[in-house]
Amino acid sequence: MRDDPQRPICDYEGSAYRTEFWGAGRDYEDAAERAALRRLLPTTGRRLIDIGGGYGRLAPLYQGYDQVVIFDYALSQLRQAQELWGAHAHGHSHGRRPRYTYVAGDFYHLPFAAGTFDTVTMVRTLHHAADAPSVIQGTAEILAPGGTLVLEFANKRNLKAMLRYVAGRQAWSPWDREPVEFVELNFDFHPAWVEERLREAGLQVRERRAVSTFRLGLLKRAVPTAVLVTLDRLCQPLGGLAPISPSVFLRCEAAGHKPRADEGAFFRCTACGSTALAEREDALVCQSCDAGFPIQNGIYDFRDTRSRTADDGTALTTP
Repeated sequence: MRDDPQRPICDYEGSAYRTEFWGAGRDYEDAAERAALRRLLPTTGRRLIDIGGGYGRLAPLYQGYDQVVIFDYALSQLRQAQELWGAHAHGHSHGRRPRYTYVAGDFYHLPFAAGTFDTVTMVRTLHHAADAPSVIQGTAEILAPGGTLVLEFANKRNLKAMLRYVAGRQAWSPWDREPVEFVELNFDFHPAWVEERLREAGLQVRERRAVSTFRLGLLKRAVPTAVLVTLDRLCQPLGGLAPISPSVFLRCEAAGHKPRADEGAFFRCTACGSTALAEREDALVCQSCDAGFPIQNGIYDFRDTRSRTADDGTALTTP
């Protein structure tokens, strides 16, 4: 973890997130989120990045893209993603770009050139951000002109929170616009607050979806999952007007006049900001400041930097 007590990172390293969380009766939530993403996601494109993508749960929805980057802080999650979707050698075999690229790093220091991605997805990730405005700003920067951000956030103004507050069983108000940290490094956000931060980052909200409206244990036990998912899918557009669901999905659009990444630029040094990196056998090395970033079994690791003495090497272009 970076030495930044004001912006700690929620690290899933070594966790059984795939089996213990998603294997614990969350079929309804998974299906409802996939339905929302299918509706909001552009079906085709050149490059997509899933920030906080973990083991690649949503990767099957990205089949229309030439390159898919799965970005997460936990190496163990990215290794699971490689097992599911295929690892690749970190070179340029026969000049062909690999379909999946795996990158470790934190969402406050995204290691990509500005204007790189046609589409960015961030699902079940923003709620771990102690500094959500910085995460949103960084995400906006790596979007290409006219690019799409599909953002999910935990809704502070949800029905359960409102009922608990009215009943005196909850100290914080769901109508207050400031984020609330209800468990360490788990934040709920007011929809209006999130949209204000998106506008400040130069992103326009084009569509809203209320998701997992029926996330109640009693309903999930009594009603078949397929029925709940159908009801959720029908309610998502209307609910998006004034969501009281625990989860909200937004489709946002970047300005069309912002700069696109230079031809061949892809990675960005998180130490100095340069896009001039060279690929060695086991690391990327910044040609401007000599910072080094390991490559571990096909995973580009930007979680930390280490000094290296530059030597001859081929300039890194698109992986």
